[in-house]
Amino acid sequence: MERRTIGTGALSVGAVGLGCMPMSWAYSGSRQRGEESLRAVHRALDLGSDLLDTADMYGPFTNELLLGRVLRERRADAFVSTKAGLLVGDQHIVANGRPGYVRRACDASLRRLQTDVIDLYQLHRADPEVPVEETWGAMADLVRAGKVRALGLCAVGARGGRRSGSGLYDGTLRQLKRVQQVFPVSAVQAELSVWSPEALTALLPWCAERGIGFLAAMPLGNGFLTGTLTPGEGFEPDDLRARHPRFTAEMMAANQPVVAGLRRIARRHGEDVTPAQVALAWVLAQGPQVIALPGTKQERWARENAGAAALRLTPEDLAEVAALPAALGSWD
Repeated sequence: MERRTIGTGALSVGAVGLGCMPMSWAYSGSRQRGEESLRAVHRALDLGSDLLDTADMYGPFTNELLLGRVLRERRADAFVSTKAGLLVGDQHIVANGRPGYVRRACDASLRRLQTDVIDLYQLHRADPEVPVEETWGAMADLVRAGKVRALGLCAVGARGGRRSGSGLYDGTLRQLKRVQQVFPVSAVQAELSVWSPEALTALLPWCAERGIGFLAAMPLGNGFLTGTLTPGEGFEPDDLRARHPRFTAEMMAANQPVVAGLRRIARRHGEDVTPAQVALAWVLAQGPQVIALPGTKQERWARENAGAAALRLTPEDLAEVAALPAALGSWD
């Protein structure tokens, strides 16, 4: 698999990673099976999808514990990325950026992941009651202590202003400028997909200018861009898409032309190429520092996603994607 770099180039990862959240958080709880998820992680590593992206809040904690079962056998094969800064309670999630908490959270993640170092430690969300410089400084101390290799920041404000489309990532850019004065940012994680391309306007160029890796979250549009979801089929109550405006039956039907366009392009590249692979290849085509993080909990999808790294879209393909209708439906 093609290799890409995070930060200044010291850290190399496969172009397609593995978003591990669906294995234990936010998607169809009845379909979350530990052994099946373990097989998916092993298959991803076999195929070079070595960036495993998780967070302590997923579960909470169970996602890291799951990955720890793989890492105790295959730590040398994996690039481990986890996050801190959010606490999960009953019916609510709150930010905690206090330095003492960050240090404790890191130690707890190391234990659950069964490793002595985290390759990329990301701030999930900044705490509005703690200057972000203080939180970032505590994270930098973890690098100096040898517990963490590099630091990343997850984008904020990605959905609140989507209706206007302007200044979508202004809050994230302000945070990045502040924390860069404390310790280098190696990666930024933000949503990027065919039906959510907003990061291309300012956030991705900011990263490209500074040699900062870009981790493309939700590159398959929460599964919509795979073409495997049926409008009106419904979702389990604990599935985030059950409350998602773009996943009502009406909006899913209205946005089918987006999937149809991806399917047309896929057919030109071969009968075994899928719309999901075209969607991932489009993400990877946005820059050499972009790493796609599709989420899955099944081995067959991990295999399909990894195959997208070898798909090269032509200028005509990219122009056709650019001409697809914009996705309909609020994202708030």
